[in-house]
Amino acid sequence: MQVSFTGRAALVTGAAQGIGQAIASGLAAAGARVHVADLDAAGVERFASATGMTPHVLDVSDRAAAHRAVASVAGREGRIDILVNAAGGVCGQVGRPIEEVAEEDWHVIFRANVDGAFWLSQAAAPSMRAAGWGRIVNIASGAGLRPSLTGIQAYTAAKHALVGLTKQLSQDLARFGITANAVAPGLVRSNPSTERQWQSYGPEGQQRIVEGIHTRRLGTAADIAAAALFLASEQAAWTTGQILSVDGGRS
Repeated sequence: MQVSFTGRAALVTGAAQGIGQAIASGLAAAGARVHVADLDAAGVERFASATGMTPHVLDVSDRAAAHRAVASVAGREGRIDILVNAAGGVCGQVGRPIEEVAEEDWHVIFRANVDGAFWLSQAAAPSMRAAGWGRIVNIASGAGLRPSLTGIQAYTAAKHALVGLTKQLSQDLARFGITANAVAPGLVRSNPSTERQWQSYGPEGQQRIVEGIHTRRLGTAADIAAAALFLASEQAAWTTGQILSVDGGRS
């Protein structure tokens, strides 16, 4: 199966590192014109400069800014075909007892992982609907299907919410040729947060995690990108509302 994105315009968020970068690189290698966005201005601009992509400094939780970013892509390219919502994460938090979680700690994770995906999907949908073609791919997590290894209550809840949003977007938009799917990665050491998480388990905990994975290895950003590229492709036209676990068989 040959996946091609020639002539397609894509926006990938969370592209200053890890999974977002891998997806953006895969789309570009297959012919897409790729715009990359992240709150980390230096990181996203450095990546865009090295790859010839177009950078956008973006706080995805800001509705107006999200709409402006999509309008910028559509204005420059004349279209937006593919939206990959890879921004999110734990926002620098660690697991702690439920009574220690502050209100802002709870809300900031939802804003990063759920609000942003909705605002960007809301902004992109009209252009996709007019074209009769679109792909929305959300990067969820195994934490969206079961309790999280991080122990962060808000992260687990937010990723569950993103799974629900994905299914609702599919119901709302698939009749217009716009599919909405999500990838639920297992543990991938792709950024400083996941590296800290991995180190926190210690040698024995790390061994237990690996032994619980059928492939007996952790995943890579490239593993997640491969799944995302399929869901964004022509070949996935009848795949929508799905949550694809890419976790080496852990689930």
